[in-house]
Amino acid sequence: MDTVPLYVDMGAAAGVRIPKTGFTASDDQKPRTVSSPTPEAHSEDFVSRFSMAARPGDRVSFGTYFNAFPASYWRRWTTVDSVRLSVTTSGTGAIVVYKSNSRGSLQRVDSASVEGQTTTVFDLSLKPFGDGGWYWFDVVAGSGPVVVRGAEWQTSGPAPRRGTVTLQITTLNKTDFCLNNLRLLAQDAEALDVLQEILIVDQGSDKVARAEGFDDVRARLGGRLRVIEQRNLGGSGGFSRGMYEAVANGSDYVLLMDDDIVVETESILRLVTFADRCKTPTLVGGHMFDLYNRTVLHTFGEVVNPYRIQPALPSEDAELGHDFMVSNLRQTPWLHRRADVDYNGWWMCLIPTSVIREIGLSLPIFIKWDDAEYGLRAKERGFPTVSMPGAGVWHVSWVDKDDLVGWQAYFHTRNRAITALLHSPYELGGRVIRELQQDDVKHLMSMQYATVQGRSWALRDLLKGPKHLPGILETKLPEIRKMLSTYTDSMLKPDPDDFPPPRMAKPPRHGQGFRRPNSAMLVPWALKTVVRQLAKPVVEQSKERPQANVPHIDNKWWRMSQYDSAIVSNAEGTGASWYRRDPRTLRRMLAESAKLHADLLTRWRSLSSEYKNALHDLTSIESWRETFNEHTLSDSR
Repeated sequence: MDTVPLYVDMGAAAGVRIPKTGFTASDDQKPRTVSSPTPEAHSEDFVSRFSMAARPGDRVSFGTYFNAFPASYWRRWTTVDSVRLSVTTSGTGAIVVYKSNSRGSLQRVDSASVEGQTTTVFDLSLKPFGDGGWYWFDVVAGSGPVVVRGAEWQTSGPAPRRGTVTLQITTLNKTDFCLNNLRLLAQDAEALDVLQEILIVDQGSDKVARAEGFDDVRARLGGRLRVIEQRNLGGSGGFSRGMYEAVANGSDYVLLMDDDIVVETESILRLVTFADRCKTPTLVGGHMFDLYNRTVLHTFGEVVNPYRIQPALPSEDAELGHDFMVSNLRQTPWLHRRADVDYNGWWMCLIPTSVIREIGLSLPIFIKWDDAEYGLRAKERGFPTVSMPGAGVWHVSWVDKDDLVGWQAYFHTRNRAITALLHSPYELGGRVIRELQQDDVKHLMSMQYATVQGRSWALRDLLKGPKHLPGILETKLPEIRKMLSTYTDSMLKPDPDDFPPPRMAKPPRHGQGFRRPNSAMLVPWALKTVVRQLAKPVVEQSKERPQANVPHIDNKWWRMSQYDSAIVSNAEGTGASWYRRDPRTLRRMLAESAKLHADLLTRWRSLSSEYKNALHDLTSIESWRETFNEHTLSDSR
């Protein structure tokens, strides 16, 4: 019931947005709604997964994320030029069809009265949807209830052969999630019908095949399930295994999915149906919703800022973390503009095997940037990516994680730089080198020495060239974890009482604490702060006890740079680490960072050519086959 706003809107008004005149752009982001009570949905309103009732006098709108038709995506990327809406109802009432444009303006298209049990059809053109827009319908009940027995968006003409799919999940000790998704698939016969094979690539120690309930769900999947156990090669190694096996078994597509998700199985059919009708082989991805706040959509599409090689939103008015409980589809203008993307996260992404045969598999880069780099590589070879509205999964959120510190910092740094070397259209990578060095300084000012050590290793390995990448897939993470265990800022303790109580030798000025410098004073303030950290001795008392407890939300470089010692909680809230300023370590790491970034700048052009020349061999089926042969532990149905 907590996902109802993604499927239907209830009530006499159903949140219809009223056009206004004389408003500013900011006003348009806060549309008014008809003032009338909007009752909550009850479980008895839902007759089945594909059927529901509108109560007497009520309006139920299907202008929602999972039920509206994303017309502009079909117009732009497929051969379809019209769509038929077919609605089967029982009872007396009306069906009203609406559409929108890229600005989010809503227009009534057609309507029909219904009585008894009947099927009503509307033939709808896709011509007006060049830049954006959706179709949807509302059902209005009369004096009695109207039951929607079923509804479909249909295409005309002969249907293409439905492509076959290898659905692949890469997992690392997420056994319960994997079993739950396998059960969901077993319950959806239509989605199961398009799956040639369901492949679990298990890289953890808590084996899925040995879990309670596995044998039962395997039997329910009718021989489609296969489990490969291999050593931990990261996301790129796990997902590349799925690509490799899909090509080998003759599937038309591989559907890559994360392990810590809950899948909406209807999404599988929608991705395949869309991909089958695309004008050219196309990567088609689903969106990601928050598993623990299920009406929140993280992103509507992602691009890579070419100057910074950083993920970005596809338009200026798009937003992160949109909550459909707060503002539904029809109330949110920016959701009606088509979002053209560079890549889709591999929490759910359908890739044609014809693309894999032409451009190869993932880069062997363990984790981070594998999906973005693959999308950029596909785009350069003429294969677009579409993030498809109406297809999605619920995923454990990254909002409550900080993967820019700790063990993942190595992979973020190295893989971002590799992506820039391969795909940046700017001389010397645009802002990438400058930002990498600035980030080192910020981490050092924050006393995050373990993180900077990992980032230094990343650049050292980058400068070695591409040939060593496959060889360190399995070994690098253990090396990083061993290194982290020698730095107090990465030693996590769960109990606050594991640390001495904090005390400041000198109270903050005027009792106001530390404030962020304004933009005009930022540069001189930063220089003064660096000099202070380099030259000023650490207060003796701070070596024995921290000066403060700092919640993760307050862990900002400009604040942390003012401490000699602090207990800092992690993003997940499961523990804290003791950050301690060390001028000697700071001087050494600053010098090392400057040298590494100077080397990267000097060698950028030659390194770029080296990585581009090695790309085919690194991502080829033959190269990955050797890796899989070396690291496979078992392969069984």
